[in-house]
Amino acid sequence: MASINFFQSRIMIFKFLIFVFICNCLSKLINGISDSHLSLDYYKKTCPSVEGIVRKEMECACLSDPRNAALILRLHFHDCFVQGCDGSVLLDDTVTLKGEKNAPNNKNALKGFRIIDKIKNSIESECPGIVSCADILTIAARDAVLLVGGPYWDVPLGRKDSINAAYELTDTNLPTADEGLISIISKFISQGLSVTDMVALSGAHTIGKARCVNFRKRIYGDFKMTSTSMISPISSSYLSELKSLCPPIDQINGSSDNNETSMDNITPDLFDNSYYHVLLKGEGLINSDQELYSSFLGIQTKKIVEKYAANTIAFFEQFAQSMVKMGNITNPETYVNGEIRKSCRFVNT
Repeated sequence: MASINFFQSRIMIFKFLIFVFICNCLSKLINGISDSHLSLDYYKKTCPSVEGIVRKEMECACLSDPRNAALILRLHFHDCFVQGCDGSVLLDDTVTLKGEKNAPNNKNALKGFRIIDKIKNSIESECPGIVSCADILTIAARDAVLLVGGPYWDVPLGRKDSINAAYELTDTNLPTADEGLISIISKFISQGLSVTDMVALSGAHTIGKARCVNFRKRIYGDFKMTSTSMISPISSSYLSELKSLCPPIDQINGSSDNNETSMDNITPDLFDNSYYHVLLKGEGLINSDQELYSSFLGIQTKKIVEKYAANTIAFFEQFAQSMVKMGNITNPETYVNGEIRKSCRFVNT
């Protein structure tokens, strides 16, 4: 019986490796089609000060609270994975439009909208009707990473703002905290992103926080099984703190569901490779993170995690490349009927 189970597991791993190989080929094919609408000097003549304005506002935001860097980075990710990087995540609900902000995967998870509003107002004062909210968010995400210790990359610009949102796609496109490795890979591949991109972009969690509702199953489930240091008083104390913050059954009308804690408990406000060291210890806060290293199917992802844990420069270089790749996921419809919004929260009237 044991030999049969072993044989079946080997077949499953073989099938998974074929799946990953095909997915990587598909992501290269999809990414090979560049977006000719984007360029590094798009605003050179119409609004040359745009990046300086964004940087100044992001400096103020991050000095005020380093946590703001993670908020903007998450906004950008949630924007790009739902009908492309088109600023749709920024739209408020109206009588005629159902936005994405209150979708299950976004509600209580997304913040930082006022920072984007402030940047937009500053840019409109300097260059009215020129710079899209989608471009503002993309530049702001780059600066957010840079200002808390991460890498720099040049941002191709020229996106248009969408005139609609995609509430339903937030459920199908966005990875969730309790998903398994195959499902997560599929969602990245569908965006034209490779397995390497997925592991690198997950490193953004080095400055992220997670809500109790997203890590409750993990800390009361296999956290002890994946942790390699539970005999350590430090690790035991860490798990106890998590359980105190996030009780097993929320008895008071969901009051603890939105309690937050850092996904990188070592250097939570610094963009570095500490996140991968947390995974090596088996103490990733959410299941979808720890799956990158601990899943028996994660042969390729485990090697990449080990590589980035050992080499900060390799992580930074790939993260920058993957962010450009993700930022280049555009919404083709916006080049037909898109616009430059006057306010990032509302479609122009």
